[in-house]
Order: sequence, then structure tokens, then C-alpha cells
Amino acid sequence: MQPIFSKLLLSLFLLIPVLPLKLKEEEKHPLHVSTTEISFNAKEKSLEISCKLFTDDFEDALAKLYKVKTDLNKPAMHKAMDELIKKYLATHLQYIVNGKTMEATYIGFENDIEATNVYLEITNVSSLQKLSLNNSILFEMFDDQMNILHVEKASIRKSVRANYPNRDLNVSF
Repeated sequence: MQPIFSKLLLSLFLLIPVLPLKLKEEEKHPLHVSTTEISFNAKEKSLEISCKLFTDDFEDALAKLYKVKTDLNKPAMHKAMDELIKKYLATHLQYIVNGKTMEATYIGFENDIEATNVYLEITNVSSLQKLSLNNSILFEMFDDQMNILHVEKASIRKSVRANYPNRDLNVSF
């Protein structure tokens, strides 16, 4: 009986290191969420925008949509990724500021461990009373996608969220 127990114990020790790796690959993260933060800069008369997305999900979406190899962490691919991100966000984020449709200027992106931060700006915004954002980020990838919007004006911060398939996020001051 003892040799069988020893073999079973040895088998368990051999399998234990493999199990966590298999789980990590299949279950990267259970939550599909992006966050867009918009800050009204009264002095500069602009909206400063940052979007935060899980890097792996964002790379998969860019690869699927544009049929190219993507790597947001590889410095040699930074310029090519800039072009893809700029094109992606132009089609997945639409802004209406105080009743007027406006376009954001793409500034750039950077990686922060598992997330990618993308920066944009809308200029010539003299005041901010109402902001509507049509946000379909990662909708082509996940039917449980949640997009959160935080808007800050002076010391007032308002937040709203939209779950797939709802794209509309609205904030009024």
C-alpha cells in the first residue's frame, strides 16, 4: 500500500506546478472594462481625455479589426501601434460637447503594467455644461463589456457607466 501512496504523492507534486499556469492562461481576467476620464481645463479651454484598457484585450481587438500583428509593449512597434490606436478610437468614441459634435486629437499612449493608457484632447471648449459620449470600446470583443466615464469640472466629479450594448454616456453640470 505504501508504494501506491508514494506514486500518487509524486504525481500530485508533478502536476501542481502545471495547474496554476493552465488556469492563468485561460482566465486572464474575468472583468471586461474600460475607463475614460475627461477633465475640463478652463485655463486652456480644453477637455483632457485619458482612456484605460486592459492591454491584452486591446491588442486582441486591434489585431482582429485591422488584421495585423499587435504588440503595445514593443518599442519597435510603437509608431505602428499609434496609428492603429488613433484610427480605433476615432471610430469608437464620439463626443458631443454642449450640443456640438467635436473631435478629439490623439496625443499618444503608454503602458502601465497590464493596462494601456491612451491620451486625447479636445480644444476650443470655453465651458462645459453637458457632455455626451458614444463609447463602443471593445464591443466587438465582449458582450459583457462595461465602459465607465468620469468627468471632472473644477472640483466636481461625475461618473456614469454603460454596459454592452448601451453606448451612450451623458453628464451634465
